Amino acid sequence: MAASCSMPEAEQILIVVREWVAKAESDLLTATHTLKLGERCPTGAVCFHAQQCAEKYFKALLVADGKAPPKTHSIHLLMQSLPAPKRPPLTSEDEETLTHHSVALRYPGVPDPTLAEARRAVALARRVRRGVRGLLPRRALRSPDSGP
Repeated sequence: MAASCSMPEAEQILIVVREWVAKAESDLLTATHTLKLGERCPTGAVCFHAQQCAEKYFKALLVADGKAPPKTHSIHLLMQSLPAPKRPPLTSEDEETLTHHSVALRYPGVPDPTLAEARRAVALARRVRRGVRGLLPRRALRSPDSGP
């Protein structure tokens, strides 16, 4: 964590939330730009980064709520760690699909997703992003040097 021990706890939490958000945004940017390669697109990489975006946004929301995020790639477990009103609208199939993209696709023997599946993964990541950003404090969505 980049925060100093002398900082008030709320400011430390805000810094960590911003760090999760920045990492999530980086993953979404990577997935989105890679998807533009069309038929030459490494779809597994797109799906992996889409999952990482969703995972990191969930972890940002947990930190904002004062909870330590679990060390897991399971979208289902992350969603279950949140109170029901703060869970973005994902079906169990959506959760399973994203979780699959975090682990299985990194190993041989698992076929690459189709371009349509990669596009769907990015759409799911954007849905999580929209839902979570609407619940985070506005100050957490700005860089620290952008002012109040």
